[in-house]
Amino acid sequence: MSEETTAKVLLKFQDRTLNEVPLDKDVITIGRKPNNTIQIDNLAVSGYHAKIYRDGKRFIIEDMGSLNGTFVNSIKISKHILNNNDSALIGKHILSFVLPEKAEDVEKTIASKNLKVDETMVLDSQLQQKILSGMPGTKNSDSNKEAMGSFRVVEGNTDIYEYELKDRVVSIGKGYSADIRLKGFFAPKVSALVNRRKEGYFINPVGGATVKINGDRIGGRYDLKDGDIVEIGKIKLQFSLREH
Repeated sequence: MSEETTAKVLLKFQDRTLNEVPLDKDVITIGRKPNNTIQIDNLAVSGYHAKIYRDGKRFIIEDMGSLNGTFVNSIKISKHILNNNDSALIGKHILSFVLPEKAEDVEKTIASKNLKVDETMVLDSQLQQKILSGMPGTKNSDSNKEAMGSFRVVEGNTDIYEYELKDRVVSIGKGYSADIRLKGFFAPKVSALVNRRKEGYFINPVGGATVKINGDRIGGRYDLKDGDIVEIGKIKLQFSLREH
């Protein structure tokens, strides 16, 4: 496969290709709701079932607390570093990944195996972070050069008082796999995603959720600044940025 090959995913059902989606966004969501990047209109699929995001030159698929789970190459996963020709089962549909083959593919394969600890094990976010920090290919040296962001809870109730935003993607919602868990019966499983890049942090609402920054609702990507107040549901979080 040539270096020019575009990374993409093929959505298939019963050996028929229904859609071809380039992996050209920072985050791609998959689920039954129509505002997902890849919509799968099937009752076996959760409203916001899984997401694919970039981590440097790698692509990672992560289950978003779905009811029926996400399977890659017949293994139930929480997070998985994707390789070329990997197949993910979501509901009754197959996602086939076409990725440029490069030298680091061997490294990614080893790292992916380290994540497959137990087919039936559900990893909480802290355990996932410990596993990821010890994986081959994790670029800790890059992280040390970046400023570290955090959220401090200034209003409302969450699991803890302060959250360090160490991961490349941090999810906010009431779902079991959310990194920052919201309270409340009507809170979405995923309300927003916070992305960490070398140039800083940005936040995106998910599924039409109401996200306010300093009192104003945002409709898409917002680049977070030190001191910003993020309001989602009944909680307010103050964003801080410091050298790490």
